[in-house]
Amino acid sequence: MSLDTVVEDIRDEARTRAEEIRAEGEQRAEQIIEEAEADAEEVEADAEAEVERTIEQEREQALSSAKLEAKQARLEARRELLQDVYDDVESEIAALEGERREALTRTLLSAAAPEFEGADSARVRGREEDADLLEMICEDHDGFEVGEPVDCLGGVVVESEGSRVRVNNTFDSVLEEVWEDNLREISERLFEER
Repeated sequence: MSLDTVVEDIRDEARTRAEEIRAEGEQRAEQIIEEAEADAEEVEADAEAEVERTIEQEREQALSSAKLEAKQARLEARRELLQDVYDDVESEIAALEGERREALTRTLLSAAAPEFEGADSARVRGREEDADLLEMICEDHDGFEVGEPVDCLGGVVVESEGSRVRVNNTFDSVLEEVWEDNLREISERLFEER
């Protein structure tokens, strides 16, 4: 075997080995590229899923916020309507006249009178416009006299200094009590919530 043959064998072996290394390198490079592409696809899918979750969450929050705003607007409209009804009732009560006003005022004073049995005197106060009516009604009750007017729709406030008793039987207080006791029913009738 000559030196040239040995050199050629070594070269062939080196070329074969180089070819094997290059093939292994290409195979490894392809494997790395495939893994990188798979990782990139996974990262992209995760990112898309996260974006979808974020969009859904923001949509739910916006929907929830819109529902809350609508509910608040509905409640505010109901409050305003209930206040309008209350104001209308107050106006109707303030406008009561004649026998109806007298009968109601007498009833309210008679309801308060038992609280002042045994008292030497009681002061009956009411709306300034009802002063003459109160004078007339007080004549039916011993020791009752008309006092300074109070700001109210009508009815009476009866006080006794001796016993420090005060009974508020004004139209306002009766309306407030009736309103509070029947607010649910009033609301149901106005808004048909049955």
